[in-house]
Formats: sequence, structure tokens, C-alpha cells
Amino acid sequence: MPIGGFSANRPGLPHPVGAHVLAAPTAWRSGVIPVRVARHADRCVLLAGPCGADDDEVQGLARRAVPASVAWRWPGAYAVVEDVGNGVVVHTDPASALPVYAVAWEGTGAWSTSARSLAALAGSRIDVERLACAVLAPSLPVLAEGRSHFDGVEQLPPGCRVTLPPDGRPYAASAAWRPDPVGGPPHLRLRNALTSAVRLRTTADPALAGDLSGGLDSTTLSVVAASMLDRPLDAVTVHPEGMTDGADLSYARLAVAASHGRIAHRPLPLTAAHRPYTRLYGVPVTDEPAPSTLTHARLLGQLRWMREVLGTRTHLTGDGSDSVLFQPPAHLADLVRHGHYRRAAGEAVGWARLRRTPVTPLLRDAAAMARTTRAQALARLATNPGERLGAGDVRWFPTLPVPPWATPDALRLLARAAERAAARPDVLPGLDASVRVLVDEIREVARTAAADAELAASEGIDLHNPFLDARVVDAILRTPLRDRPPLHAYKPTLTRAFADTLPAEVRARTTKGGFEADHYSGMRAALPELLGSAGLRLAALGLLDLARFRADVRRASAGVPMPLATIEQALTVDAWLHAIDRTPPPVWTSPVPGKAV
Repeated sequence: MPIGGFSANRPGLPHPVGAHVLAAPTAWRSGVIPVRVARHADRCVLLAGPCGADDDEVQGLARRAVPASVAWRWPGAYAVVEDVGNGVVVHTDPASALPVYAVAWEGTGAWSTSARSLAALAGSRIDVERLACAVLAPSLPVLAEGRSHFDGVEQLPPGCRVTLPPDGRPYAASAAWRPDPVGGPPHLRLRNALTSAVRLRTTADPALAGDLSGGLDSTTLSVVAASMLDRPLDAVTVHPEGMTDGADLSYARLAVAASHGRIAHRPLPLTAAHRPYTRLYGVPVTDEPAPSTLTHARLLGQLRWMREVLGTRTHLTGDGSDSVLFQPPAHLADLVRHGHYRRAAGEAVGWARLRRTPVTPLLRDAAAMARTTRAQALARLATNPGERLGAGDVRWFPTLPVPPWATPDALRLLARAAERAAARPDVLPGLDASVRVLVDEIREVARTAAADAELAASEGIDLHNPFLDARVVDAILRTPLRDRPPLHAYKPTLTRAFADTLPAEVRARTTKGGFEADHYSGMRAALPELLGSAGLRLAALGLLDLARFRADVRRASAGVPMPLATIEQALTVDAWLHAIDRTPPPVWTSPVPGKAV
């Protein structure tokens, strides 16, 4: 459901087949993505994506200079595009929940919320170096910062004012958003931001539905959404078939009972058809590998059932909340750097007890990180991107062990990406380490969540993740160090923010039900397909040794203990490449009838 346009206003510019040309001179829209257009004299401004601005505020964007804070001024996940007559200015979403991409094409610049559409326009191939980063270093988004999965198609930097020249020259960007600390109770900022984010969705579609896993995040969204509707909210709890008294169901029922009829509970049993890895190579095509690729049978099965049985068009999830609400271990380094030694020691002990790990490596790594800048950590990473830096968890860039099936070519590509990352200046210098780490993590989670939304769109469902709205992210990341929650605490800011609306049992819950057994049974059931198809495309690109990779897949399916993250990421990326190969690319057409690009 992308939107896009060009940086030059000239006749004969194309648009994707099936797209609608907007009122702006060169802009187009495909699908149902919300777009509002403001015009005044020779100025034209587009507001793309769900946004809580009212009509007067939108029209004001064309009558006056667009404020620097425009991309996080209102609830929603949106971007603002100015046609300034001599190029285009894009104000990008600070959280990257609505990523915007650009590519040079025939003497001008094209921009879009779909990298795949721009790749089809420019004839771009898959970026193999980017794939190496995705497979071997999924926990290091810094290595691929600003790159899409297609050569030459760049992601515009989030939270920036980006100027695209009309002649297709490289863009110029300046950071507009910076999460410096502000005063005031963080739980009240979070409550206001999240409530506004949910209200935006309930106003747009009063028939929306939501997940209700019984956890803190989804329950909060369900309770808040239900309080705004004139009908009971349809809230879905998935559970293993035959298990009707599991923890998730029990906590979900507590929330339903406390809602006094405002929530209509819809339990959905998961069958063998919903297991992970099922029909892995039938995953719909997306802009990039979707986080739910391995579990797409479950996700799409749930959404299909919701659409057919409940009539759902819009669905709320709590995805992204863990990245926004948990403190990263780098918080210990901030405490040390600012001289809060007693607090650092206390929180390290609490974290070590929770993780059942020795406390000494945590404190040693915290002290080392406090003396290390982000640039220094990147420079060290560039010398050995597969190195595990530190025995504890406190470091700038957590890394995974290099799998035995990674090829020398793949490792060389990874090293090259690390060198490029080390050479780039930081656009947000001077932030506390924990805040800077969270910015990277949240942007990675939010951008990839857009691919999950594409999966949902294939079933006719508009998927929303309110915790990834820029205003919600801004509300949390601006918390001063003294007010940040302890490292080992379970989302106390959210619990305090909605203490008057959540059942006490849900507020006290610190775990979630798992589907590990389904994961392994799904892998075993899908093993014939995996051994026949998995890794073929990555092997053809020279990124993995196929025999070694499939041997690891076979061992993993048998339950042999081993790191699964890189195996799962390789399967995800390989399935995406298969979807790219078997799905025709978007076709662009010019205004001349019968002529296609």
C-alpha cells in the first residue's frame, strides 16, 4: 500500500500500474494508505500515513513553514512531504514505522514508502552485502543503516528533514528529532501518547479488533481501545489447540471480566496448520524479510479468520513494546559514567539474579563501556564484525557467533559493511548510551514491522502497532537518567501509567506464554521442504555453504542445542528471496496509454 512521487515536476513521469495520481503534481498512491493533501498558492504538502492532525492543522502546513517537529507532533506513524517547486522535502518518521526510500532515476529522484517499487522503476538488483548483514548480523542494524535490500535504493534517515534535489543528485539531510531528556513524569507522557495513538485508530475504524495475549502490552491496548468504542472490542487470544486453561488464556479472561462487557473475547485455537515453518516458501512478497516470515501461517491464518468471522479490517497489536519499554543493559554503563555507582551495583545484582548469571562480568563490562564511545566500538567492530565483545551483556553492539556455514565471501561483505558503518558520522552524538542503543533497536523493529503490515495487507487487514508511534517512542526516550526504571524491572512505566485500568493480576505478570514446542514440532514437520529448498538462493549468491547449512537445520530440528538465531534469519531471508523470484515486480507506466517503463 505504498505512496510515492518524484523530486522534479515535469511531464511524462510514470507511476505504478494501478496507482492513483494524487493532487500533488508528481505524487501517486497505491492501495488504501491514508494521504491528505494541503495546497496554498504554489505550495503543496502531503501527509502520508495515519496521523491525528485535524483538517485545519493539515491545511496550515501549506500556508506556513512546516515546523521541525512535524513528524512527531501528532499521534500516528506518518511522513510529511513538501513539494517546494525546486525539489521535494521529506520529513521522516523518527521511529521509522513508516520508512521512506529514494532512488535516482533518469535525471530526477523518485521517493516512495516501498523500496521494492523503486527497485522495479530503477531496475535495481538485490543488494548482496545488505543480505549478508541481515543473515549474519541481525542484531547489528548499524551495519546496514540507510540501505534497503535493493542496490541504489536508500532509506531516507528517520527523524530528519531530507531535501531531494530535482535533478536526482544525492539528498541532503539534517536531524530534526533528538531525544534529549525533558522533565515531567514519564508515565504521564506515556499514558497521553499511547492513549492518543489508540484513539486515532478507533476513530478511523470503530470496528477494529486487537490481540489479547494476557500480557501487559496487548491488555493495555485492548482496555484502552475498549473504553473508546460504542461496542465491545473483539479481542483475540491464540492458544494451542486443546489447551483451554493456559496462562495466556487465564490472564486474558481476567482482563475480559474486568472490562464489564466492553471486551468480546475471541479465543482462537492453533492447529497443525498454524505451526512455524508451515508453507515457508509460500510467504507473500514484502519490501524486505518480514519478522513473521517463519510464523506467517499462524499470523495470516489468524487474520484470515478475523476477516471472515469477525469482519475485521483493522487490527491492533502490542508488537514493538519490548524494545520501547525495556531498559537495555547499556543502562548500567550510563549509571557508571554519570557516577551513580551504588545504583549501578544494585541494578547489576538485580539483573544478574533475573538472568541467573554472575554479576562481576556485568559490572566489568559496564565500566569498560562507560569509557568507550560509540565511534570507538564501531571501529573495533569493523576489525572483526563476528567477534563477541565482552563476557557480559553490557556493550554497544551485541553480536552473534559466526555460523560454520557462513562463506568467506559473506564474511568479507560483513567486514566491508562494518568499515562503512565506522566511517559514518553519528547523526545523534552525545546521547546517553542506553538511549542511543534504543534508537537503533526501535528503528530496526519499527521498519521491519512495516513488512509484517504488508503480510497482513495480503489478507485485507490494516495492521497497527501503536507502541511504535513516534510520539510514544519520544515519550519514553526523553526520560532523564534519574527517572529511568531499573534494568531488571518489568515495564514499570507502563504499569504505573495505566494502574487504574488494568487488573492487578495483569499488572503483576512478568512472563508470557511460549510456543517453543510448536516451534520445534513445526521445524520437524517442515524438514522435508526445508532440506529440499532452504538455503538455495543464499547459496547461489555465495553467502552460505549449502551442505553445512542443511546439516545445521537437520540438527536443530532434532533438538540439538545450538544458536538458532542465524539459522532462523537465514531461513527468513531465503524465503523472502524465493518470494521475490516468484512474484512479478511492480510495473510502472507513463501517462502515455500503452507505454510501460
